[in-house]
Amino acid sequence: MKYDRPIQPVKSARRALDVLELLTARERSLTFPEIGDALGLPGSSLHALLATLTDAGWLEFDPDSRQYGLGLRVLEAGNAYSRSVSLIDRALPVMTEIRDAIDETVQMAVLDGRHNVYVAKVSGNQLLGLASEVGRRLPAHATGLGKVLLAGLPGAKLSALLDGVELERYTDRTLTSHRALAQALADIRAKGFGEDAEEYTVGVRCVAVPVFDQRGATVAAISVSVPIIRFDETHRKRALNLLRDGAERLSASLGFRVPTHA
Repeated sequence: MKYDRPIQPVKSARRALDVLELLTARERSLTFPEIGDALGLPGSSLHALLATLTDAGWLEFDPDSRQYGLGLRVLEAGNAYSRSVSLIDRALPVMTEIRDAIDETVQMAVLDGRHNVYVAKVSGNQLLGLASEVGRRLPAHATGLGKVLLAGLPGAKLSALLDGVELERYTDRTLTSHRALAQALADIRAKGFGEDAEEYTVGVRCVAVPVFDQRGATVAAISVSVPIIRFDETHRKRALNLLRDGAERLSASLGFRVPTHA
């Protein structure tokens, strides 16, 4: 069908989206007056709009607090979107861009118990590279990726995972003390990135950064791994900057938004 003039947006649909976007941005439930003041909508129109969204499950109304919050339909829609495009599908283009910019191996891992599992890899073209493969499991305390993933765990979950566990040694640089590991994880939380200084493989170093989902939880980590012969400070900083930019874009595609107070 051909239209002679631009199609005008439907006002009621736009207002419904404004309500959902407002509650998403505020990250808390709001009262009728708060929603009306924020959107500048007349009371009669807003009442009907909120009733329609609540009836359809997009909003929930708490009669005790007299507040409106996001409903289960929002969660269902978000989950459906997340399932439609997997983490790996989203990550590979970002990882490829990083690889093309620095010509080093880029990897992504997720946490499985005390191990990080490599779920994606894009290799560089250097003659001296990294021997690793997708599906490999390595002890998280001994890798840059693994430490970033451990640092993203809530304190109670981290304690339950590591309490009483012997931390295996793989090189002279492996962190085998729980106190040293705890300090390393605290440093990662403070700096926003982790490193592997030949802690699992002699002659290989890496930098790694977290990837966040819509809740702000660490769901993965991506890294650049480099033989120490090429890993000078300039190369390290370039790798870290590329990783930070890539992780930020990947996290945003998963629904993560930087908190307004950050």
